Amino acid sequence: MAPAVVEVAAGSAAKEFKKESAMARLLGSGRPLKLFLGNYLADGDAGCAGISELFVFHPVDTITKRLMSNQGKVNSTSQLNAVIFKEHASSSIGTKFTSLFPGLGYAAGYKILQRIYNLIGIGEIILLPLDVLKIKRQTNPEAFRGRGVFRIIADEGMGLYRGASWTAARNAPGSFAVRLASLSSFLRFALLTFVQLFGGSAFAKEYIYKLQDYNRATWTQNFVASIAGATASLVVSAPLDVIKTRIQNRNFENPEGGFRILSNMVRHEGFSSFFKGLTPKLLMTGPKLIFSFWLLDPLFAVVVGGYAAATRIKREQIEKHPERKELATWQGIWDRTLHLSKAYGERHNYLSSQAKTNGVKDQEK
Repeated sequence: MAPAVVEVAAGSAAKEFKKESAMARLLGSGRPLKLFLGNYLADGDAGCAGISELFVFHPVDTITKRLMSNQGKVNSTSQLNAVIFKEHASSSIGTKFTSLFPGLGYAAGYKILQRIYNLIGIGEIILLPLDVLKIKRQTNPEAFRGRGVFRIIADEGMGLYRGASWTAARNAPGSFAVRLASLSSFLRFALLTFVQLFGGSAFAKEYIYKLQDYNRATWTQNFVASIAGATASLVVSAPLDVIKTRIQNRNFENPEGGFRILSNMVRHEGFSSFFKGLTPKLLMTGPKLIFSFWLLDPLFAVVVGGYAAATRIKREQIEKHPERKELATWQGIWDRTLHLSKAYGERHNYLSSQAKTNGVKDQEK
């Protein structure tokens, strides 16, 4: 998987850690829906950004991996078409689009486990076999030879962890690029001077917006800084990502080491080969942030948060009033929700009137 891009957008909010349930981590990091349900949303105050993102951006990931795996030069649109769509290059648009979804199941499994166990950066190596199988499905499906996932695991064993060291090397600078803002001012300045590219988010906040306190950044400043951080992370990790992908897309019986791949790339493809597939990843940085934080969070916070709140209300009603079974029915939960909503509205109106009254008294003084 690529280094975390969307996580960059969290910015200083990452400091506000909150314990999450496995379900909340699975569904993605979203904004709490606490209009009137308050703590009832503790089990589900998240959007489904992580999982839903796969269905929108998996085709771009497939394109990226195929461009990385291509060892020739692309000099025309027809060649690019053949590299991206392979045997479906001459098919209809619909067929071409659906051909970009191989390995989606492995990607979903990876994302689910990553969310549940909070695996990021170098820790993602634990899930490397799923990433390897996904990449092979995307770029070299012949490697499976008709075998299912369990048969492959039994046959290959630790061979599914090929490229682990390159994955760790790829993820480390990406994580560093994202989290550089947490360093002390002097160390951050020294490192930014040496490799400004690594700290895109911190660099944007400190040297473009002149922010002394990152917590005072506006939404727009955070968004722009997030784009800068994500871009820095992708650019820094791109060469390692290409090598990692080429290690993992080969046939199981014909592995090749990373340094040999690196040497062949330098000799036969040139320096630009280390940045193959970078363009679609960069183009998707902004849309991914917008997709995750503008579109999915509000929608899925309502759906998932509402269901989680209802489930918790039902559990509490059963614990508090075991003799009143009608309270644990969905009708009882609905009545309780309406009661909470009405109570919230009344409290809101009371506080508003109090504020107006106090404002009038202050003016009279």
